[in-house]
Amino acid sequence: MDTKKLAEELERHVRPDTFPLAIRVVKEDESLPEKVKRPYRDFGVQITICQGITMARRYGWTLAMGGEDMSCPIAKVAFAFEKSVPFYEEGTLACGMYTESMEAGKKAEEAVPRFREGEQGTILVGPLARAAWEPDLVLVYGNSAQVMRLTAAALYKRGGSLTSHFSARADCAEIVVRTIQTGEPQVILPCYGDRVFGQTHDHEMAFTFPYKLAAEMVEGLAGTHRGGVRYPIPTFLTYRAKFPPTYEQLNRMWEQAEAEARNEVEKKDGIPDIE
Repeated sequence: MDTKKLAEELERHVRPDTFPLAIRVVKEDESLPEKVKRPYRDFGVQITICQGITMARRYGWTLAMGGEDMSCPIAKVAFAFEKSVPFYEEGTLACGMYTESMEAGKKAEEAVPRFREGEQGTILVGPLARAAWEPDLVLVYGNSAQVMRLTAAALYKRGGSLTSHFSARADCAEIVVRTIQTGEPQVILPCYGDRVFGQTHDHEMAFTFPYKLAAEMVEGLAGTHRGGVRYPIPTFLTYRAKFPPTYEQLNRMWEQAEAEARNEVEKKDGIPDIE
């Protein structure tokens, strides 16, 4: 499936406000595309992955983010840019903010998906329609109805339901790491950091799927469209509205006047023509 064609189908059926994105984990032996932006080199600042994703989907930029570009310690561990240490594993970062206790914080950190040895690399992200490289996965931000539309498309051939994980933290790891490791589509709940640093809006959710499922997703979008599952949602409108009593009283007055006028006409039509 051509990336441009896939982007066109997503635009046609989902109509997202921001660019659908292509994401690839570029390994050490691979080359990056030309003219790609590197946050630390080009902007002189380290950023979070969610910031880079927002730049790509709102500005239309293609960015490559490695360990030198990263400011978020959770992402550094999840994407294997840095080795984890006991201070992190014990739940210190989560405790007091996301969890009541260190024990709960430890479980919170254990729940964050992480790249295994050999899976890590530079995170390449850019608009799907402009990607002259093959993505590992596709990411689309939208409102809940648009994400529902994508979910319906993902289930068109397979049926059943999707499995997603929600924790209010580290959605970058859910987007990239878990989607690559499971090879399955999933709904993404933007985390707190995505909202603070990535400036994701309150109404936005996201959806990811492996690029290898592109043809299946396009078929699902078309099939569910034919079945009547569409966006914008085609709300049911063929019904008579209910109005306040005074409105209904005025309607009855008009109806009564119309009935009386008909009666007068009928009486006149019943009088025989003397001539």
